[in-house]
Formats: sequence, structure tokens, C-alpha cells
Amino acid sequence: MAGGEDLKLLGAWASPFVTRVKLALSLKGLSFEDVEEDLGNKSELLLSSNPVHKKVPVLVHNGKPVCESVIILQYIDEAFAGIGPSLLPSDPYQRAVARFWAAYIDDKLVAPWVQATRGKTEEEKSEGINQTFAAVEMLEGALRECSKGEGYFGGETVGLVDVSLGSLLSWLNATEVMSGTKIFDPVKTPLLAAWMDRFSELDAAKAALPEVDRVVEFAMKRQAQAAAAVVTSDNK
Repeated sequence: MAGGEDLKLLGAWASPFVTRVKLALSLKGLSFEDVEEDLGNKSELLLSSNPVHKKVPVLVHNGKPVCESVIILQYIDEAFAGIGPSLLPSDPYQRAVARFWAAYIDDKLVAPWVQATRGKTEEEKSEGINQTFAAVEMLEGALRECSKGEGYFGGETVGLVDVSLGSLLSWLNATEVMSGTKIFDPVKTPLLAAWMDRFSELDAAKAALPEVDRVVEFAMKRQAQAAAAVVTSDNK
């Protein structure tokens, strides 16, 4: 991997947003120090690097912090423009389209998917899963349009949208293991299902994506803790 730069990634292994940054760094061939944060006891470096949100990921480049995963991806692409593949196309309109779908993934896929898994009532969970599948259907159309018959949202090569969506794959697969719900169904969304298999085989994906079994274990432990907290609260 390319060196010569002081890069630290403040993150947590289970966070798909941290995984995004790891994917981008790996695709660019950039070496970095992976700093695992204890989110229950955040370091002074994290708190001083992201004093507004106090969240991971934060990329510290030569002492300067950059926050928010999609912003970090674009920063990496610009700061290391001469290294590795570009995440954003050169055409301004195509860059705008890629940024739109990257934002769509967080707003319309991630948010309802979280609601589907963490909703307080069955009605909330049902609404979340319905919105999730509506977003997946929309992304199937976006892949058809953006790929122009090639393998990725970025066309022949992996781009910003691919990295934004690809970072979620371990968690989406873990959801299937825990609930039996397949998010990218080969029958309903064949392009996305094929894209997922293709993306998962990338060297960068193999290096950055956490193991599904580990994610399942983490998620089940978190669910158990949340349930215990509810019981404790009800008994007060």
C-alpha cells in the first residue's frame, strides 16, 4: 500500500460507516493506522477531533481531522487524486448523480432499516421494513441506470455509491441470518443481488468488511442488552 502520509482512522469495527472509509482507503492502496475506539469511553483524540458530533469515523490526515463517512470518502478521493482509482467521475453531472445516490442510501435505506431492526413496536418495525424494500427497489433502478450495463454503480469500476452501499453488506447479511429477511433478493432485485456477489469478491471488500458471524454475535448481544434495559426500566 502507498505510504508517505500520516493517516489515522478513528473507528469501531462494527460500524458500517467506518467500514466505508476502510473500503476507500483499501481501494486507493493507502496505508493507515486503525485506531479502535471504545464508544463507551471515548478517547480525548476522538472528542477533540470531532467535538460537534463526537462520533466515528474520523480520518486524521497529517493531524487534521475529517468527519462524516461520505465526506471522508470525497476527501480521500480529492486528497489522493493521483493514487489508485477515482471514486467520483470527472464529469460534474455524473459526480452530482453519484452524490445524490450516496445520500439516498443513508436517508432512505439505512434510516428505515434501523427502524425495522430497532423499532419499539411491531408497527414501527413493519413500516421500517416496507420503506427499506421501497428504497432497495429504487436502488435497483439506479444501478440499472448508473452502471450502463457494466458491473457497478460507477460503471466499469467501483465508485462512491458502490462504497457507500457496499459498506452495509455485512450488516445486511447479518439481518438475513437473524430474521430470515433477504434484502437483496435475486428474484425481485437481480441486479443488486449480482452486484452484491461481485462487490463481496473484491480484495478491498474482503479486507474491510467484518465477518458476518461476528456482526451477528455483536447485534444479538446489543439486542439482549436493550431488552434487559427495558425490563429494568419497567421494574422501577
